[in-house]
Amino acid sequence: MRVLLVEDDEPVAESLRRGLLRYGFAVEWVNTGGAALSYDGPYDVVLLDLGLPDTDGLDVCKALRDRSQVPIIVISARSDETDRVVGLELGADDYVSKPFGVREVIARIRAVMRRVQPRAADAPAGPDRYGTRLTVDRKAARVHLDGTEVGLAPKEYDLLAFLTEEPGALMSREQIMEAVWDANWFGPTKTLDVHVAALRRKLAGAITIEAVRGVGFRLIVNEGETVKDVKDADVKGAAVKDADVEDAAVKDAAVKGAEGSGAS
Repeated sequence: MRVLLVEDDEPVAESLRRGLLRYGFAVEWVNTGGAALSYDGPYDVVLLDLGLPDTDGLDVCKALRDRSQVPIIVISARSDETDRVVGLELGADDYVSKPFGVREVIARIRAVMRRVQPRAADAPAGPDRYGTRLTVDRKAARVHLDGTEVGLAPKEYDLLAFLTEEPGALMSREQIMEAVWDANWFGPTKTLDVHVAALRRKLAGAITIEAVRGVGFRLIVNEGETVKDVKDADVKGAAVKDADVEDAAVKDAAVKGAEGSGAS
């Protein structure tokens, strides 16, 4: 996913950029409103600071919304309710107050992208194909592996449908629980591990679901793997470095930026 980051505070922007890159996002950073409005490259979502050096970010928000339906998430130290309301009324899809962590920003991005999917015209018909072996028919809620339908429990299907929205993207346990179970789920998240294990077993070889220690899960599509290859496949999730350090760095940079420049 391509992100246009509009932020004049370099430490905040660099920390957020590194965090987004680590989670698989492509990031283009500009530090003025003029640069944001003149940027002609492709992007899927805008992260927009309000305190820009050349113009008010609210004006940039309005101008961006007037010319496209690309989702806009305001990121700002302005936490006053009036600024939030004005930003949303001018066309922003969400508003995140500084300081924030990269995981919160990513969760907001994914939530906004799920909400705006109906805006996309001419949605592709028929099942979605992942690699050479797996198809997911979202309209019929059916999954086929090598042409044979796979029997999945309702929550197993919901989990697979969510993870295949963006193969390769890291999803936190909190994001998955909110999307697949319920935003107010208060039970143990061990049920998630049980459902992940079931998908690994039933779809062995076609996909790999990696467990990222302290964060969540990442679905990888195994391209070009044959049924013969599956017999020797190891589908255990690979643990990788925790994202807490990067998350803390983004929050720290946001705090310092807010303290140094005042409400921006």
